[in-house]
Amino acid sequence: MSRFMHGDSVQVMGGFPDKSIDFILTDPPYLVGFKDRSGRSIANDVNSEWVQPASNEMFRMLKDNSLAVSFYGWNRIDIFMQALKAAGFRVVGHIVFTKPYASKSAFVGYQHESAYVLAKGRPALPAKPLPDVMPWEYTGNRHHPTEKPVSALRPLIETFTHPGAIVLDP
Repeated sequence: MSRFMHGDSVQVMGGFPDKSIDFILTDPPYLVGFKDRSGRSIANDVNSEWVQPASNEMFRMLKDNSLAVSFYGWNRIDIFMQALKAAGFRVVGHIVFTKPYASKSAFVGYQHESAYVLAKGRPALPAKPLPDVMPWEYTGNRHHPTEKPVSALRPLIETFTHPGAIVLDP
């Protein structure tokens, strides 16, 4: 069963009970002020005021001895990491998803996405650990500049959860 709730993620998460979520998989705004060619932008991508409150809520809602995976903007990792650690998360892994295309080019061509594996407490090790470098399929990026393909997300959920687990994507 899937349930979708639309709204400010910090406010929505505030309505969830403590320790009610088995796994969090999130792709927050990267704090880069993204605008596409038509002028579209991403909500909350120009300020970091929400990062600490969102990190606190995720930690509060996550069950003890559980994991979260969070994508991040590489050039704003200091903001994300400070908030995640202040909330109580411990970094237990880092995954790089290699893309067969550059989503942007400047000094280098950006051909990867990155995510941290974060722990609350001491979760059990997975029976079959994931590699820390994984392939990425192109989705066409029609809805979001760094749209995540199901083929990249499915292994994360299958490795870090159990059937019937409650998975949150704030």
